[in-house]
Amino acid sequence: QVQLVESGGGLVQPGGSLTLSCTASESLEDYAVGWFRQAPGKEREGVSCISNSGRTTYYSDSVKGRFTISRDNAKSTVYAQMNSLKPEDTAVYYCAAVHRDTLFTCVLRNTAYHFWGQGTQVTVSS
Repeated sequence: QVQLVESGGGLVQPGGSLTLSCTASESLEDYAVGWFRQAPGKEREGVSCISNSGRTTYYSDSVKGRFTISRDNAKSTVYAQMNSLKPEDTAVYYCAAVHRDTLFTCVLRNTAYHFWGQGTQVTVSS
């Protein structure tokens, strides 16, 4: 089983930027990876995902144009570059992975993913 660890969360002012990292215990070359977030009292929301090839990416309407997902397979790491952050971006952010044998592309649906990290807190506030 692949293990995932998120890092890079913290406190940032509105309009600021933050980069999250998702580092795996093994190669992610054959895995699609997604970023999800959950605020208190709200359902988990798909934020962005990237296919194992890196050729396909998706973003939720709420973050499109502000967030960028990328991957560096040599480092077994997937990133979420978050710009122009808003208070409504405040949440615990999780990365998740699924092998291409199960999911060839990527989707913003949390039930599609088999392996999850522990989450990292992002707080956008003055």
